[in-house]
Amino acid sequence: YGALTKQEQTDSQRKKKQHFFIDCMVQDLQLSICARSHCCLTLWSAPKDASQAPTPVITFPGSRVNSTGGLRRQKRDWVIPPINVAENSRGPFPQMLVSIRSDQDQDISIRYSITGVGADQPPNEVFSIDPMLGKMFVTKPLDREHRSSYHLRAHAVDMNGNQVENPIDLYIFVIDMNDNRPEFKNQVYNGSVDEGSKPGTYVMHLSAFDADDNTTANGMVRYRILSQTPHSPIPNMFTINSETGDIMTVAPGLDREKVSQYTIIVQATDMEGNLNFGLSNTATAIITVTDINDNPPMLTSRTFSGEVPENTVDVAVANLTVIDADQPHSPNWNAIYRIISGDPTGHFTIRTDPVSNDGMVTVVKPVDFEMNRAFMLTVVVSNQAHLASGIQSSLQSTAGVTISVKDVNEPPYFPTNPKQIRFEEGVPTGTSLTTFSASDPDRLQMQQIIRYSKLNDPANWLSINRTSGQIVTTGMLDRESVYVKNNIYEATFLATDNGSPEASGTGTLQIYLIDINDNPPALVPRESQICERMNKNVNGVNITAADADTDPNAGPFVFELPNFPSSIRRNWTIARISGDYARLALRYQVYLEPGMYEVPIIVSDSGNPPLSNRSVIKVKVCPCDDNGDCTTLGAVAAAGLGTGAIIFILICIIILLCMVLLFVVWIKRREKERQTKQLLIDPEDDVRDNILKYDEEGGGEEDQDYDLSQLQQPDSLEHIISKTPGVRRVDERPIIPESQYPIRPVVPHPGDIGDFIHEGLRAADNDPTAPPYDSLLVFDYEGSGSTAGSVSSLNSSSTGDQDYDYLNDWGPRFKKLADMYGGGDDD
Repeated sequence: YGALTKQEQTDSQRKKKQHFFIDCMVQDLQLSICARSHCCLTLWSAPKDASQAPTPVITFPGSRVNSTGGLRRQKRDWVIPPINVAENSRGPFPQMLVSIRSDQDQDISIRYSITGVGADQPPNEVFSIDPMLGKMFVTKPLDREHRSSYHLRAHAVDMNGNQVENPIDLYIFVIDMNDNRPEFKNQVYNGSVDEGSKPGTYVMHLSAFDADDNTTANGMVRYRILSQTPHSPIPNMFTINSETGDIMTVAPGLDREKVSQYTIIVQATDMEGNLNFGLSNTATAIITVTDINDNPPMLTSRTFSGEVPENTVDVAVANLTVIDADQPHSPNWNAIYRIISGDPTGHFTIRTDPVSNDGMVTVVKPVDFEMNRAFMLTVVVSNQAHLASGIQSSLQSTAGVTISVKDVNEPPYFPTNPKQIRFEEGVPTGTSLTTFSASDPDRLQMQQIIRYSKLNDPANWLSINRTSGQIVTTGMLDRESVYVKNNIYEATFLATDNGSPEASGTGTLQIYLIDINDNPPALVPRESQICERMNKNVNGVNITAADADTDPNAGPFVFELPNFPSSIRRNWTIARISGDYARLALRYQVYLEPGMYEVPIIVSDSGNPPLSNRSVIKVKVCPCDDNGDCTTLGAVAAAGLGTGAIIFILICIIILLCMVLLFVVWIKRREKERQTKQLLIDPEDDVRDNILKYDEEGGGEEDQDYDLSQLQQPDSLEHIISKTPGVRRVDERPIIPESQYPIRPVVPHPGDIGDFIHEGLRAADNDPTAPPYDSLLVFDYEGSGSTAGSVSSLNSSSTGDQDYDYLNDWGPRFKKLADMYGGGDDD
């Protein structure tokens, strides 16, 4: 490559011109031609040593100084040829590509640089440039499959960084080398083709990808078949399109029954299939030969036989076997059997066993030995799928089947079943109704005897003659019985022969019972209510009749009041509304006391002769409000109680309530009196912590006939010592030595009351026999006598035998006693 110069032209002569560039390689010669208004052709021979080859030089477009002394760009048409770099170069690196120079490098110092992907953008530092000399290098091997071209820009600046040339574009193309083998997407490919296919039938497609440039021979892949397994019927049953990779049949003779699968090894080679220079790879193609129905089913025998008992169904009586070379359990193999003759009434069908493909002749309709002793069937078999084109049916697809019928003892049967007859109800006992006889179907066997019996007779109205089958009544037939449904009475009978084994059949007799007028009508409803006075809002009670019979022995009914008793017609009236309804009402201006009344009514039906019935309807007469409804008081009165009785009951209830209220008030009052009763002393002067009120003491000790000795502790301790341990009372005298308490003076000194109390408290705390808190408290045991003597001699009439003035000195708690007993003569 050389820098191409251009003759300067004047501005008036400057015009747009075309240019062209040709770059070619002819073995070791490189030719460069550039054309403009002037043309320059450079031709040189590349030396064998690449390092000695001349380095292409790229020059920035020229510039000149303008009239003001500055640089002025001279407009030029300038094309930089692309730089071609072979991939996978072995170096050495860095390897010089081109030299870039500016025309001004003779005047000033120039610094060169490159920018773009591969220089200062990722991937960085693939290309570099000498900033002073402008030589551009590639620093490492390039991979076209990773990146096939680079676009860089070359810059020229002075030492101060000022741009002295416009940037120029550099295009670097990576020249492809055959460094990639063809690669199949899969190692194994599966395809299929029908057996019997003609040559040229498409089978499957294989494709390989080559990462090299597919516009060159490096990426042009060609295919060929290396081997075929098995070689039957010939080694080359298939061919492959070398460019597209389509596999097709090349010869006839594909037969799945002989070869069901082929394995083919396919080779893909680049360099347009050149085995000397190209790279190759292989893949496996598995071709399955699919089945077509080219083999008709064939029965293994021309005749088959079987036996069937008469009167049986869903029983396999013969088995037909078949062979078929097609794919098992496929429509081409599945057999379908048809009976084409010998069974006009459709007694048999042939079902296919899904596992073995055999045909099972099955009875679907009972056969009769007396009608047919044997059947000669003609059977044809075919496939579920139609035979392939050009395949004829085999003669072995048709066979004859002989079915023998075996005679068995059949049960007798009733020719008419169920049998219906009509009779009036109420026929007398012993009436012959009909003869219900059965027939024996075994006509070819010896004459058999049939016996009859009753199987089901719900009301037990019938009997049957054991030998003749004559049916006679044993009870009166009643159409209104619960055993009769829709006027029909149904009974079942059994007929049994004497064959071996015995067989029996059942027959049903239905008796349609004709109604007769044997049931009188009855009133409905049987109870009702009515107002005690007739008014315009209350018209009476609507009644009807119920009859167990049916038309014409039921309605229309006739309603009338009896002549006796006379009060019925005097107080009541009945009017017919329709054939089935009537209205019962009080006569106008008739008043009845509230209560329950029984009104007899005679009802007659329309039978021939008619039946009548005297029925009683209970009518509740009660006072009513304006709407014709019974009032509450009226409902009670109508229940059977008069007004006086009701008032008496209410008064009794009120008196009883008053008595209960008075008793409660009395109890409350007495309880209140007990709680408010005053003590003998003022509660403020009471020295006791609690006041225990046991009962009223009455008039004193002298008027009480009590044995006080029972309250004293006995002197002897034998009854205590002899007791079993653990059963003593806690208030009994202790058996330990008595505690010695100091003897208190007869007249206590006013100053020792506190000491007395403390001594008693201390004695109780130290006493081991003291009872628990919640037991009977024993405060003291006085012994055999008391120094205090009896207090019975003290009374309010004392005249001064005892002086109680000292009580005033005992403190405020004894003030009350001092007031009562002190004071001397003033009292």
